[in-house]
Amino acid sequence: MEMKEYMINIALPLEWTQEFVMKIQLQRQHINKLFDTGKLLSYSLSEDRSKLWVILMALNENDLLNMLSQFPLIDYMDVEYTELMFHNTSANMFPPLIYN
Repeated sequence: MEMKEYMINIALPLEWTQEFVMKIQLQRQHINKLFDTGKLLSYSLSEDRSKLWVILMALNENDLLNMLSQFPLIDYMDVEYTELMFHNTSANMFPPLIYN
C-alpha cells in the first residue's frame, strides 16, 4: 500500500506547565525515531514556540491519527491536518552525495 503525505499544523499552549516541559525530551526522542524510520519528513517550530508544522508519511488517516496519538505532548496540542498531493523540498531535488 502506498504511503500518503500529511501536513500537520499544531498549536501549542501559550503558557507551558512543568508537566509539559518535562515531556519535551520524550517528544524529541519520539520525533527522532520517526525521522529514523522515514515516517517524518519535516518538523518545524515557530520562533515564539506556539506552532509546530510537521510532514508525516502514513498509510491512511487512521494510521496518521495513531502516530499522532503516540506523541508525548499530544494532550497539549491542538492538531489540524491535511493530506498533501505532494511535498517538495530542496533535499529531494538533488541526489545524495557519495563520499569515496
